[in-house]
Parts: sequence; structure tokens; C-alpha cells
Amino acid sequence: MRFASLWVPRRGPVLCTVREGALFPIGRGRTLADVSELLASTRSSQPASLEAAAELLGQDPMAIARWDEVEDAEPDESRPHLLAPVRPAEVWAAGVTYERSLTARKLESHEPDIYERVYTAARPELFLKATGPRVIGPNGRMGLRSDSAWQVPEPECALVLGAAGVVFGYTLGNDLSSRDIEGENPLYLPQAKCFAGSCAIGPMVVSTSELGDPYHLELAVRVVRDGRLVFGEQTSTARLHVRLETLIEHLRRDNWMAQGTVLLTGTGIVPPCPRRRTAATTWMGLTGDFA
Repeated sequence: MRFASLWVPRRGPVLCTVREGALFPIGRGRTLADVSELLASTRSSQPASLEAAAELLGQDPMAIARWDEVEDAEPDESRPHLLAPVRPAEVWAAGVTYERSLTARKLESHEPDIYERVYTAARPELFLKATGPRVIGPNGRMGLRSDSAWQVPEPECALVLGAAGVVFGYTLGNDLSSRDIEGENPLYLPQAKCFAGSCAIGPMVVSTSELGDPYHLELAVRVVRDGRLVFGEQTSTARLHVRLETLIEHLRRDNWMAQGTVLLTGTGIVPPCPRRRTAATTWMGLTGDFA
């Protein structure tokens, strides 16, 4: 099952299932905003699946929008548009989980050996990326640090977790990063990773039962500047150096997690440093053998 959050004028955010090219609201008699709210609204502290939670609350048989009408709509409160499908209490992220990430960070850092050590260590790199109100949705404008000359999109497979660490679904995340700031000193990582508009999620959450094998997903990114494609690359989650369960286990260790917590699992794509600082449009994709 696929889930999306739709902004509806004079109604607000509405969580919907996406099927047959249309969006159907979840929750008869009440309105849910996103997937984290769906998980938190169930009487059981641990619903069996997103499908079970949606069935428990019911679905409106009438569609409120066509997917092709809102897929590319820019945020505007006067018209329907997509929001981040999950806006959790916390978004966490993992680093150096692909060999490509290791290679890039060793080249750009003044302290390259620490990345080699974390790549081979039993304990993964984890950090707090954002909170729900800071998350940008599809087609939204992300932020740029005024003190950075090298900011890159990082497409990542994102896990939607329950409070006990169970994976309920998957989505696409953009861990926008200031690579020159982290490269100058690894202790600057919080500033390089967490700033206004640095995290985007969406457009959909796909349930675990529909997605299938999370290690056979294709991630792609295209960067367009002044109407011209300046970068394009793709990778696969098959290249992950760390198992997803290892990331989850370390995130849960001695840590509180809310229903719908999101974990970005690292990037295997690193765009080059731009020659000049100008705004760009970034497209990202996550594809797989969905059921």
C-alpha cells in the first residue's frame, strides 16, 4: 500500500492511500495528517502493518484528487499539493554506509582516517537530522547555507519505523549537506547537516509488504541548473555496506523513539563541487520491484 499526504485548501493536510492513480483519504469521521499520525492513532502500541492501521480507521471510497494533478504541484495554500508523507518527531540519518561515500569524504576531509575507521567499525555513524516541522515536502524549496560553497543533495532510502524499531514502510529522503563545512572539520557535522530546509521526504511511503526486498532498490538523482542537466547518477541499495537492522539496532540502543521515526540510511551518490553558487532544481527517484 502507498501513502501520501495532501494539502487540501480550507481543510489542511489529509493522509491518503494512493491507488489507481488517485488519492483516497484515510480515517472516516476524522482527518489524519501523515503516516506518523496514523501509527500513533492506533489503539495498539504496535500495529501489525500500515495496511492494518489504515483498515482499522477506514478509508473514504471517494477520491479527493488525481495523482497526476498534484504530483508536480508547487506548494501553494490556495490549491492542493503534496506534503511530506511522514512528518515524525525526529528524523535520524546514517553516514558512510556506501563505499562511494567513504571515498568522497576521504578526499574532501582534512581528517580522512576517521571515515575509514567508521566504515570498518561495528558501530555506525548516526546523527539527528531534523524534526518534523523542519521537513520539506515534494516540490518544496530547500535551504542553502550562506557560509557554504559546496552543498549537495544526497538521495537516500529512508525507513519509517515504529517505536519498537519495526520497519513499517520506506520512502525517499534528501539529506542535503554542506560538504565543505564537514570537510574542514568533522566536528562541524551538525552545522553541515542540520540547518533550515536541509531535509526533504517524499512523495510517498510504501509499505513493507508492497516494497519487497529493500536491498534491490535503485536510487537516482538529477540536478538541473539554468535549464541544463549538470549532474545525473544512480546507485543501488545493494551496495549498502551496513545492514539496515544494524542501523536500527544502534538507533534504538538506549534511545527513545516515537511512532513514525524516520531513518535515512546514507548516500551512495556524491555530486561534484559546483563552479558557481546558483540555485538548482533537483529530481530524485526510488524504484524497485513493488508488489
